[in-house]
Amino acid sequence: MNEEHKDEYIIKKIQSGDKDLYAVIIDRYNDKISRYVNRMLGAGDSATDIVQDVFIKTYINIQSFDTERKFNSWIYRIAHNECINFYNKKKPIYMSMFEFDTILPHYNNVKDPGVVYIEKEDRDRMEKILDKLDMKYREVIVLYYFEDLDYKEISLALSIPISTVGVRMLRAKKILAKMLTDFKI
Repeated sequence: MNEEHKDEYIIKKIQSGDKDLYAVIIDRYNDKISRYVNRMLGAGDSATDIVQDVFIKTYINIQSFDTERKFNSWIYRIAHNECINFYNKKKPIYMSMFEFDTILPHYNNVKDPGVVYIEKEDRDRMEKILDKLDMKYREVIVLYYFEDLDYKEISLALSIPISTVGVRMLRAKKILAKMLTDFKI
């Protein structure tokens, strides 16, 4: 990707006064942020409002963004904060969009006997247990498996050390495996 197409270059231009370029940022990130918020809280009017709030806050605070850092981590951090604020005000909405075969694609490749093999007929169970997963574990799962952020980007987005990302990921997988084993329909 050449320099003019990078997020950080576009942000520099916006910071210099070319506010119309913010539409490019919205176009690039609207689907990603919408998907993240919907997976964290469930689809609905609240999720749509939160996505709008993310873009408003991003625009308002664009001057404070350090263009030496990665923009996607910064905007995901804003989205994360908005989700946490909503979550603290209300209980999360039931998350029905998760699919067994997409949430943890690496699960099926692990040869660890403590890991549960996820089959398609278990989708209903997965939908029922994911909303029980603590927010701090759900967010690393969503950012890694659905938003394709690496551990460093997740670390920046959540303002936690990379080692904490790894620990939360491991614990989330273990909790999910146990929940899948224990869950009775």
